[in-house]
Amino acid sequence: MPTEGTDNRSAPDALLNKNEPLPFVTRNPDSTRPILLVCDHASRLFPKSLGTMGLDPGARRCHLAWDIGAGALTEHLAESLGTTAVLCQYSRLVIDCNRQLMDPGAFLEFGDGVVIPGNRNIQQADKDRRAEEIYWPYHNGIQHQLQRFDGLGIQPIFVAIHSFTPVMNGNYRPCEIGILWDTDRVTAEVFIHDFRDAGYVVGDNEPYSGKAPQDFTIDHHAEAANLSHVGIEIRQDLIHHGYGIEKVAETLHKILENLPARIAPINIEPQNPGQIA
Repeated sequence: MPTEGTDNRSAPDALLNKNEPLPFVTRNPDSTRPILLVCDHASRLFPKSLGTMGLDPGARRCHLAWDIGAGALTEHLAESLGTTAVLCQYSRLVIDCNRQLMDPGAFLEFGDGVVIPGNRNIQQADKDRRAEEIYWPYHNGIQHQLQRFDGLGIQPIFVAIHSFTPVMNGNYRPCEIGILWDTDRVTAEVFIHDFRDAGYVVGDNEPYSGKAPQDFTIDHHAEAANLSHVGIEIRQDLIHHGYGIEKVAETLHKILENLPARIAPINIEPQNPGQIA
């Protein structure tokens, strides 16, 4: 069920109306398993007030609108592991929750040969409304969970789940799984090793890099709090159907189930020798 956040959907000029889904949903909001799953691009839903944003049905279903399969995979893992997951419930074309608000990609106007008319010449007031009703409620939902963990004395491992199109700008991408990282190489190594062991073609900061400034969610929440973290990108042809989701989820479940025990001994802060009894 959805948790926390202010519901502004009844305001006269609201982006969302009271009959539409909330900006985000939280699964297992009381779990004490030390893992937090997040999915920035889980949905292709547009607010009714924005109509189709000038896009045909194909464009509204394509990879520009959402990370195909990522939301279903995150939900599957939240259920199988009993771990907390926070998922955004609106399309990245409305506002991209994994971008800084000043980044042009936060309100994408053109991508992979597609023009997004609903974002052309968008006024600042409209950007602010989308941020107020979707972007910040989603990020506040994540922060709420991190504060809950902190109150319990738990440092969760922060795992962001995404997917990527097999073909971008006419170029085929042979990588099947991408492991994205910036400051936390230790956690990334576990995923790189285990996915390769399971037979996947794995990219190390490919096809995107965790060191890029576009990786807002991990930068803002995990790196700022010095949490162990990783970004996972799955090629969409592997998870655009139920069987594929189950297959990838099986490997991810095994990794995540034992992850806290595998990285905790490495990430423990060294003691001050002068304080050792």
